[in-house]
Amino acid sequence: MISNIKILDGGMGRELARMGAPFRQPEWSALALMEAPQFVRAAHDAFIAAGSQVITTNSYAVVPFHISEPVFAEQGAALIALSGKLAREAADSSPSAVQVAGSLPPVLGSYRPDLFEPVAAKKLLRVLVDNLTDYVDVWLAETQSSVAEVEAVREVLGNDPRPLWLSFTLQDNLDEFGNALLRSGESVNVAVNAALRVSAGAVLFNCSRPEVMATAVNTARAALTAQGSALDIGVYANAFEPSDNKRGANEGLSKMRQDTDPAGYLDFAKDWVAQGATMVGGCCGIGPEHIAALKQAFTKQ
Repeated sequence: MISNIKILDGGMGRELARMGAPFRQPEWSALALMEAPQFVRAAHDAFIAAGSQVITTNSYAVVPFHISEPVFAEQGAALIALSGKLAREAADSSPSAVQVAGSLPPVLGSYRPDLFEPVAAKKLLRVLVDNLTDYVDVWLAETQSSVAEVEAVREVLGNDPRPLWLSFTLQDNLDEFGNALLRSGESVNVAVNAALRVSAGAVLFNCSRPEVMATAVNTARAALTAQGSALDIGVYANAFEPSDNKRGANEGLSKMRQDTDPAGYLDFAKDWVAQGATMVGGCCGIGPEHIAALKQAFTKQ
């Protein structure tokens, strides 16, 4: 048993769907915020009960890419604030200490570094930051496909003193030399250097196949050590079938693979920890039952 591992939460969208909350594309997890926010609170509570020490605001899909420009203009700020309030209330109701991570998504499209445009991105990020700021303990820029995306996040946050965790999403397969790459094609070394440059508090990898994560962690740990840094490294993989990891965010519901049950996912996580990960959780398709298995394996009882 390893006792110094921080346990993150799992995937909000698929947990909402499993619970019977309103859920469809393109709104994804934002639909429950709009129509039945009690389900969002219940999902946070379920992850905390399973052992999550960090829960993430359900703000990922509250962007025009998912809810449309008109709806974002009319309701975006209020929905983002609601996502923060629900997470904060869940964390504060927990008998054990739970942090709230403010989710800052790739605002112009998941897995689509080609759609990134800094001026438009920073305008949307400003709305997210302004409406989450009262509720969060750390900032989590997640599913980031490129260095340019995380640089925009840091610019918007400015000198905010709270930790900024940067979580990158990776290509499905290692390259011909056995290296993990961001979806932009940039290397993990480049990502780590960017994280240090923007004073990140942790480097993570998420919403990618479990198989590529260990290599990314190993590379990141070596790169950090070479620069005298002991930053935390985190992993929260998804459970998509490999063919569906290439989908754009609004291109239908991805199929779930069968070998990422709690025991199978834990086997992957043990490898990530062996390579140097200090934070583990789950992304799409990883539920409270998976988090409970991670908690049991990696924390003191």
